[in-house]
Amino acid sequence: MSNKAVKIALTVVVLAVALAGLLRATLKEGTEYYKHVEEVLVDPGAWQGKNLQLHGYVVRDSILRKRDSLEYRFKVTAKVGDEARVMAASYTGIVPDTFSDDAEVVLKGKLERDVFRVAPNGVMAKCPSKYEAQKKAGGTPGS
Repeated sequence: MSNKAVKIALTVVVLAVALAGLLRATLKEGTEYYKHVEEVLVDPGAWQGKNLQLHGYVVRDSILRKRDSLEYRFKVTAKVGDEARVMAASYTGIVPDTFSDDAEVVLKGKLERDVFRVAPNGVMAKCPSKYEAQKKAGGTPGS
C-alpha cells in the first residue's frame, strides 16, 4: 500500500471513531424510556437514575401537598383500582387541572431509590374519556 492510501485509511478510522464517540455521548444523555409502572416495578434497580416517562394512574387519596408550597407527593399505580403495584412520586411545581385521584398520568423524571422524582414541568395528566363522551352527547362535564 502506498503512503497516501495509509494516510487516507488512518483519517477515515479517526473520523469514524470520533463520530461514534460523539453519537454515543449524545444518545446516552438524551435517551428517555417510556415505561408503565408495572414494567419498572419488575426490576426497579435497572431503571435507577435513567430518564423515564412513567405511565400510570394516580392512586385515590394519595395526593399530599405541603402547606404553602408547590411540593406534591403522591402514588401511581398500574391501573385504576389496582394498588398491588404502587410507586411513590414527588414533584415540585404547578400541576395540570386534570391532575386528580385516578387520573391517567405520564411523568417525566428519574427513579431514585424508592421514589420517582418528577422533573420540572414533568406532569402530564390525560383528559378522562368521560369528557369526550359527554361532549359528543351534547352535555357538559359534571352535568
